[in-house]
Parts: sequence; C-alpha cells; structure tokens
Amino acid sequence: MQLFFSLIAGFLLYFIFEAIIPTAHIDAFYHVITHYIQPAMVFCMLFLSFLRVNPRALNPHRWHLILLVVQTLLFILMALLALCTSDDLFRLTLEGAMLCFICPTATAAIVIVDKLKGSMDGIATYTIMCNLMVSLLAPPFLTLVEPHAGMGFLREVSMIMAKVFPLLILPFVLAVLVRYYVPRLRERLISNPSLAFYLWVFTLPLVICVVVRTTIHSHVNMPTLLSFAVVSLVSCILQFGIGRRIGARFFQPAPEGSVDHASVVHSSAVTAAQSFGQKNTIFIIWLGLVFLNPATSIVGGCYCIWHNIVNAVQLWQQEKK
Repeated sequence: MQLFFSLIAGFLLYFIFEAIIPTAHIDAFYHVITHYIQPAMVFCMLFLSFLRVNPRALNPHRWHLILLVVQTLLFILMALLALCTSDDLFRLTLEGAMLCFICPTATAAIVIVDKLKGSMDGIATYTIMCNLMVSLLAPPFLTLVEPHAGMGFLREVSMIMAKVFPLLILPFVLAVLVRYYVPRLRERLISNPSLAFYLWVFTLPLVICVVVRTTIHSHVNMPTLLSFAVVSLVSCILQFGIGRRIGARFFQPAPEGSVDHASVVHSSAVTAAQSFGQKNTIFIIWLGLVFLNPATSIVGGCYCIWHNIVNAVQLWQQEKK
C-alpha cells in the first residue's frame, strides 16, 4: 500500500508547493528537486541495490535478447508510422508511443523486482544492455522524425549517454569497490534489504509532483492530452504483458540449490515484466523536450502514473500472498 499513498502524496504535494512557495522562487525550487534531490536519491537506491548484485552473475539470457529485439522493432515501427502520417494529432500520438517504447528501464525497477521476488541480477543486466541500445538506436530515428539544425548523430549520442549512464554506471562501480574492498560496510548496508525500497517510497511523491506540474504547465489541448494518456496506458499494459510472457517462456536458469521450477519461472516472468514495463519516465520527458515536439513530454508523465499503479497493484498482491 506504500506506493498508493506515495502516488496520492505526489498529487497533493504539487498543490501544497504551489500554495506555499512564492512564484518568484518556484522554478528554482523544482530545479533543485529535479537536478539534485531526485538524482541523489536514485544514486543511493541503485548503490544499495547493486551491493546485493553479484557482478559475475550479470550474464545475458535469451529473454534479454528477445526483449531488446521486440523493443527495437516496436520503436522503429512507431517512428516509420509517424513519418508516414500528416495528421498532427496522430503524429504527436505516435511520437509519444515512440518515447514509451524506446525509453530504457527505470533505475528504480531493481528495487521493485527485489520486493516482487524477481532476479536482481537479471534486471541489472537488462538495464545496462537497454541503456546502451537506446543510446545507439534513438539518435538516428529521433533526428529522422524531428530534424534539428546542427544536431547530428554523434551529438545526440553523446547527449543521451551523458544523461543515462552517470546514474547507472557510477553506483555500480562504487558498489563493486565496496563489495571487494570494504566487505564489512557492505554487510551493514545490506542488513536491511528494504532500505532501497523505502528510499523509493520517499522519492516517488517528488517524481509525481514534478510530473503533475509538467502536465499542468504544458497547456496542451484536451484531445492531445487524452491521446497521450491512452497511448501511454496501452504501451504500459502491452510492455508489462509482453515482458511477463517472454520471461515465463524463456526463463533464465536458476542458481544451484534454488527453489522449485514454478518459482523460477515466476521470478523470470516478474523480472522480464519490470525490465520491459517499468520505464525511466524522467528520461521520456527529457527526450520529448529536447528531440521531439515538446508536447510529447507529457506522455512520460502519463506513463509514470500508469506504471506506478501497476507496481502498486503487484506489491499489494504480493503482500496478500
């Protein structure tokens, strides 16, 4: 139930901040949240999670490769359809779908996978592979759909890598150093396995607050807003569903001495579903603002709400079990 309360708290925080913070300082306040507080919290969550990941276990499995291929094909299909349409609303909707499909796995997904009894090694591997794939695949198609003067392929690659890799690679490197050189500190930090999750419960209201503000201040018309809400919902359900089916069908081998076959399949299905369905929505918003029509950034806000509702339902079901 914690995520349900975090979602509601995020909506309320927006109106509280708007009421108590002077207008002259509101932009600076949100700048601090998005550029300092949120990255710091994500860094801590990833660091704590990576401490429990064995670097030697980060091996690609069949479901990793299959999901990468499916993600690539869906993104390219949406890009080609966007190029072929002349209707403004339909084009914006397709661009929104592009962002939903190309966006890499959320850095917080490893926290949710741990709570759902999935494989932290599996989702850590996919997160790294997916971010590398996005950095190479997104620039040429984003430039094709919305050309930008003076912004070529290498410039876009460098911008995307600078956005996604520091908060992914640095926590991993630090966790590996602590694992091998300060093992006692590692043992103390992982003694509370839910600590990373509680950090996410604290961070999520701030994320939702920023999402609400971005949506309200976008001033898009109602048909466009509804189209983004629908396409993000369909994309979210589709990706969680595809990920679960592929993970269950091509489950990754379990370590020696593990539990029964059904639990292994469940773990793989959960891991693949979160890898494919839980997205880095702040990255979606940034991609839309920088590389596509700025209105498409709203789709990231909508997707953030949908995938966190899915996560909240899954965690509630897990608690019932």
